[in-house]
Amino acid sequence: MLTLGEVHTGLLQNSVPLSAERVAKVLRPLSGDQIQHYERPLTRGVTADRPRGVDCRLPAASKANPHVVGTVMWRSTVVGGHLVQGSAYADVVDTGEKRRLPWSHYTASPGRLELLTRADTEDVAQGYLRGATRPDHLDTAAIAAHALDRVQRSALLDRAPSLKTRRTRLRWAVIGTGTMPQPTTATFRVVSPDLRTVEVRVADDLMPGVIGLCEDLALHDWLLTTVARLLDNTLTTRRYGHVQRTELLRPAVDYFLHLWMPGARVDESLTSVWESLERRPGFTRQWDTSVARIRDQINLTTIELLRLTECATGTSAPAPRGRPRLPLGPRPPRRR
Repeated sequence: MLTLGEVHTGLLQNSVPLSAERVAKVLRPLSGDQIQHYERPLTRGVTADRPRGVDCRLPAASKANPHVVGTVMWRSTVVGGHLVQGSAYADVVDTGEKRRLPWSHYTASPGRLELLTRADTEDVAQGYLRGATRPDHLDTAAIAAHALDRVQRSALLDRAPSLKTRRTRLRWAVIGTGTMPQPTTATFRVVSPDLRTVEVRVADDLMPGVIGLCEDLALHDWLLTTVARLLDNTLTTRRYGHVQRTELLRPAVDYFLHLWMPGARVDESLTSVWESLERRPGFTRQWDTSVARIRDQINLTTIELLRLTECATGTSAPAPRGRPRLPLGPRPPRRR
């Protein structure tokens, strides 16, 4: 069994986080009243899964490029009223049928790509993670970007985000290991500043839950990447003083720090994947370091403002300059 997918994550084009009611209004044109809303552990609005028909080739490491026909599912998600995700995914199956059937056959099985030629699971997974190289290759990136863009184009958004950020893309492949219990493994790679890949090997009966796992992983990777970039852009220049740096870092404190909850939305049977990612590359360890740097900057700014306030009000005399002079006492009378 093989499942392929991609998740795009970005900042919602609005100046403040949206309430649950406004999130529903933004998402309703995409899926009508079929919107799922979650309050715990984070507020999250999710549209219904929608199919997109494809008739294309799969990128393969061996350049075999097997032919598939079927539908790719896509959906849009708003997390915390401030982040938006677009997801696209599909199962690759071999039904034994090697001739193209009417579209009604494929639409009856949404989210499934049926092979019309032979294909090797490992070959297709590695080729897909490397990305499409031909116009006729499966392009889940375009479908996921479409799912995200439809939310960003909503007329209910004011187009004034709190800061400028970049999207991140997570391309994932899940390989089924059969029905025998085997340890779940995940291999995470940073391919470029905006692209990550993850390869997950899991038992067949746990594969449906991996979609939520990859969306959760993409969300936290975006948070970590965005905060790290914000710190680098703020602290690697001498143009800003302590007060200016704190103002630049303020959106991270107001909108992002409370969203860090790795694994909170993941099925309990897949928590071992997050545990392996916490060991290497160590998402939470990197996040805690970034948060500590932000708090240190806030503390330094507070100290600087207190010092300036004391100097302005005269409550604390400034330290004398140069060598201190000892008191000489009264002078003895002159002799005549």
